[in-house]
Amino acid sequence: MRVAAVQMCSTTDPPANLETADRLVRRAAGDGAQLVVLPEKWPSLGAGGDVRAGAQTLDGSAISWARAIAAELRVDLVAGSLSEAPVVGEDRGANTSVHVGPDGDIKAVYRKVHMFDVLVDGTDYRESRHEAPGDQLVVSVAADDTPIGLSVCYDLRFPELYRILALQGARILIVPSAFTWATTLQHWEVLLRARAIENQCFVVAANQHSEHAPGVRSGGHSMVVDPWGVVLARAGGDRDAVVLADLDLGHQETVRSTFPSLANRRPAAYSWPVVSAET
Repeated sequence: MRVAAVQMCSTTDPPANLETADRLVRRAAGDGAQLVVLPEKWPSLGAGGDVRAGAQTLDGSAISWARAIAAELRVDLVAGSLSEAPVVGEDRGANTSVHVGPDGDIKAVYRKVHMFDVLVDGTDYRESRHEAPGDQLVVSVAADDTPIGLSVCYDLRFPELYRILALQGARILIVPSAFTWATTLQHWEVLLRARAIENQCFVVAANQHSEHAPGVRSGGHSMVVDPWGVVLARAGGDRDAVVLADLDLGHQETVRSTFPSLANRRPAAYSWPVVSAET
């Protein structure tokens, strides 16, 4: 299977972002990609208040476009994520990833479980002010009936999420992101390769790059990693790009059969510790 991770620099200009996404998805399909992944918040990205202003419903312009282009190009498209507008009666929306099939139908919807409430390089990120966490993990099915596990950005730091996706059958882990510049430099590749190795899965990670708004900057370096932890393809840190790789699912089966760490798990020996509310 040929996959593509799309790297772009979204801003608070949705029409311009959509034009860029359209150009890069078409390039990916033209190069033979069957599964294309856009980055986190590709329709609109900026500071906290910009997130709420750019929120859309799943029948808005972003996902309507995603459904149309997936059907036109006959590709599986994971439309990164968007800020999903809150339903009536709710104060917060969600950070939502949508998998659209080659027929243009929505195949799966995943709402980001882990909120990015951190302090990085002096910038206070409080995703939970505008978006509520999801509570369901999602495995969908892409080309050639291949199971894919959905996630978004900060989820990457929570290995239990990916282990569950792998145990539920995922063979490809999808990671649309807007990893900050600082965390991309030190953590991005390490975490992606770790998730690939420990779950013996392919990882397709599409990251944003460069400055989206004053003080809001992502690090690029989108990549595809194989189940042995080998980086099959990557982009640089400061440009739009389409990262292409051919996934050998037979190689994955060999890795899992000759080095059966998933099969050698001992669930009966594991238990979650009891922790205090302050931990």
